Amino acid sequence: MPEPGGGCLGDLGLGGKRQLLDLWLAGDTPGLLLRPRPAAAAMAAAAPPPEPDQTLALPDALLLRVLACLPEPHLTGSASLVCRRWTRLAGRLRRRLAVRDWAFVAHRLPYRFPDLADLDLFPASIAAPTAAPHAAAAPLLTCGAVSLTLDTSADPPLGACRFLDDDALDRGLAAVAASLPNLRRLSATAAAESGGLMAIAGGCPTLQELELHRCTDLALRPVSAFAHLQILRIVAAAPALYGTGKDGGVTDIGLTILAHGCKRLVKLELVGCEGSYDGIAAVGRCCAMLEELTIADHRMDGGWLAALAFCGNLKTLRLQGCSRIDDDPGPAEHLGACLTLESLQLHRCQLRDFRRALHALFLVCEGAREIQFQSCWGLEDDMFALVGLCRRVKFLSLERCSLLTTRGLESVITSWSDLQSLEVVSCNKIKDEEITPALSELFSNLKELKWRPDNKSLLAASLVGTGMGKKGRVFFKRQILPAHQRIKGKVLNYSAGVAA
Repeated sequence: MPEPGGGCLGDLGLGGKRQLLDLWLAGDTPGLLLRPRPAAAAMAAAAPPPEPDQTLALPDALLLRVLACLPEPHLTGSASLVCRRWTRLAGRLRRRLAVRDWAFVAHRLPYRFPDLADLDLFPASIAAPTAAPHAAAAPLLTCGAVSLTLDTSADPPLGACRFLDDDALDRGLAAVAASLPNLRRLSATAAAESGGLMAIAGGCPTLQELELHRCTDLALRPVSAFAHLQILRIVAAAPALYGTGKDGGVTDIGLTILAHGCKRLVKLELVGCEGSYDGIAAVGRCCAMLEELTIADHRMDGGWLAALAFCGNLKTLRLQGCSRIDDDPGPAEHLGACLTLESLQLHRCQLRDFRRALHALFLVCEGAREIQFQSCWGLEDDMFALVGLCRRVKFLSLERCSLLTTRGLESVITSWSDLQSLEVVSCNKIKDEEITPALSELFSNLKELKWRPDNKSLLAASLVGTGMGKKGRVFFKRQILPAHQRIKGKVLNYSAGVAA
């Protein structure tokens, strides 16, 4: 029952209800008391209070030990989104980071991730492309973090990649050096001045791996200040991509500076570098601990292969993306040999019409025990026959070498008495039906064999037991169910009766 003096909606007529609705929408409340529903009020009163965060009782040191047990994706993803405290603690556990905003380097990086060991600053050093007013509609070619402008009327049509100015790069590197003393690996863009790298050398004494992009000879001067540097990757400044002058890049001068400054190098990778015999010889003489040398897309003068003999401790030589090997390797008696070399790897190299250079390469690497060819163009039977100069091969890997045949492979590997492992993948001219008894006997004596020479054999191996791969009239034959068999039998019996 309603209280005295109170209004009840049930006592109002249709007109009264309309008046009440108009007054409610107008915001006027003329003394009519609307009471909440008893059920809603009871639910609101019975709602339990939010439970307190139990992790607040844990100290930071103990919670760090708990978070350290999480794998990297969960630590950097869901765990860091729980609260501000977890975000701060997850940042202290982060060891690897790739930065894409240079403003983050100078302002928030030291506080957000104070204990980084691996830092990649190269994506952040690339400036956003800005088109000229008269070329506002110029298209962009973007690959990862790099964006290049396209101008169809220019030669070449690709514009240079724009980087931040040298002052901004130096300030960012100085901030990193002041806040990350435990840094072990750094990837950055070299500036014309050496202030930023000198600050890194002084503030990060434990740095062991350095990757420098847009390198020139002068940019390699501060590298000698890194006392414990063991792994170095140099990407030379190509004029077409980085917009540098014709004199930019890494030549024999830069390689000599590098050799005299980094005598404790174990791994060295040279990408797009120029130079010749003198630069490689300086590296071999000074870097006595060098074990792995990678040369990618080189622009070196003829004769540099002979300088590999000065690398007295070299164990792995890798050539990647080279359009040529050596234009003029010189006489065979002057080449020398790498006596300690164990592995020779050629990836995506152009070998067509370079028989003399390939012959010189195998003479220098005649002691190699592992040889790998991956996506090498022009590796025909006569070119592959030069591999026979290496007599102590134990492991041979061939991948995507489409011109090599079964006969060319057999003529080489049957002459190796120490061969233990063989990998043949996606070499379409090597056929299973062309395997001879001598080759079969060799396969039976190997410790490891990976044989997938063409796509057809790879597909057949992956479809074993599935019933696929047969002819259409057999594979797509309709399966007759028992009910269909009964219907088919009745139809046949009826047809026989009609015929009788």
